[in-house]
Amino acid sequence: MNVLIKAAKILDASSPHHNTIQDIYIADGVIKKIGKTLSYPDAKQLSFKDLHVSQGWFDSSVSFGEPGYEERETIAHGLEVAACSGFTHIALNTNTNPKPDSRADIAFLLEQANTSPVHLYPKARITTAESDGKLAPLRELQVSGAVCFSNHKSALKNANILKLALQYTHDFNGLVESFAFNQDMGNGGVMHEGAVSTSLGLTGIPSVVEEMQIKRDLDILSYTNGKLHIPTLSTKDAVPLIKQAKKAGLDISTSVSIHNLFFTDKSLADFNANAKLLPPLREQADSKALRQALKDGTIDMVTSDHQPLNSELKYVELDLAHYGCIGLEHSFGSLLAMFDVAVAVAILTRGKARFGIPSYPIQEGTTADLSLFSPGGKQTVSKATIESTSKNSLFIDQELSGKVFGVIAQNKVHVAE
Repeated sequence: MNVLIKAAKILDASSPHHNTIQDIYIADGVIKKIGKTLSYPDAKQLSFKDLHVSQGWFDSSVSFGEPGYEERETIAHGLEVAACSGFTHIALNTNTNPKPDSRADIAFLLEQANTSPVHLYPKARITTAESDGKLAPLRELQVSGAVCFSNHKSALKNANILKLALQYTHDFNGLVESFAFNQDMGNGGVMHEGAVSTSLGLTGIPSVVEEMQIKRDLDILSYTNGKLHIPTLSTKDAVPLIKQAKKAGLDISTSVSIHNLFFTDKSLADFNANAKLLPPLREQADSKALRQALKDGTIDMVTSDHQPLNSELKYVELDLAHYGCIGLEHSFGSLLAMFDVAVAVAILTRGKARFGIPSYPIQEGTTADLSLFSPGGKQTVSKATIESTSKNSLFIDQELSGKVFGVIAQNKVHVAE
């Protein structure tokens, strides 16, 4: 398909057209021409008020439901939501049924994304679905298309398993993901342990459960010289640990959830089950430190930590409610509330290289991998405005800035009509 994007402000520091307003002509999935007042009568023309264009956005932690929980979100519809939200690349978590620990599982996930403009990168289990004490066939899984190895939010209690995984994957440059959560201290907690949990009479999850696990994991990483990713940091005291590890030359990366940047544990004051997350929402001082760490690069990337859940798993007594909420659709707007548009977009495009994903500068002759959006306008989030099948959003009733028009990627166009 040939496309002509009209009068778009390009936000891409790696592009010679950064911060300029240009027309962009795309033919057969490649940017052929960038310039002023271009005319290609046979091309589909895209024109939006206050249109901005950047490299395609990436989310390193997305859950859908399929296979096993299709009522929450199918892969096809989830990828459509991702496209509507401006993402051209998503890494898919391993919390499905069956859990992806074989070549057939990875092949199934990749096949479901064949027709989407959004690149789906499946993660594979570190251990087999049957036993947390047995490594999955990691090299085989990476050859099959797995982007990294993760047991998602099931922390690796057995330190030797993490050691073996890091040692084994070192030979083929595999990335291991370890969730920072000490299960012995954190299990049964509903929210952050602090003044709010005490006032509400709810079981708390102390910050130390994260920091203890990070210290252990970094010690193992130092011993193995492996390649480690710690997702969704939530505490201020985790930041200096990561900073020190990077200074020491360890091969470490981290992410933070938009929810832990935007909200605090006070969101549970009215017992809102959508605010029951893992890691939990913490205090304002934590959010402030995480924002700064993301901005200065100590934290490598942001994630929506998108987790669709059907209503019967969320709208119950808080102790029984499952952890998680959706976030893909609200990533851009929430980041605009914290950073200017250039910083927000730079953050959304970070992290690809860590997962072995290519980036394409906006210039003539490169693959068209673009997110289309405007930083202007405001919208109040409601269940009616949410495109996801599951509506478990913590952003309901929040007024967010910005509008996403869609994406152009994989020689496909998905934009608002």
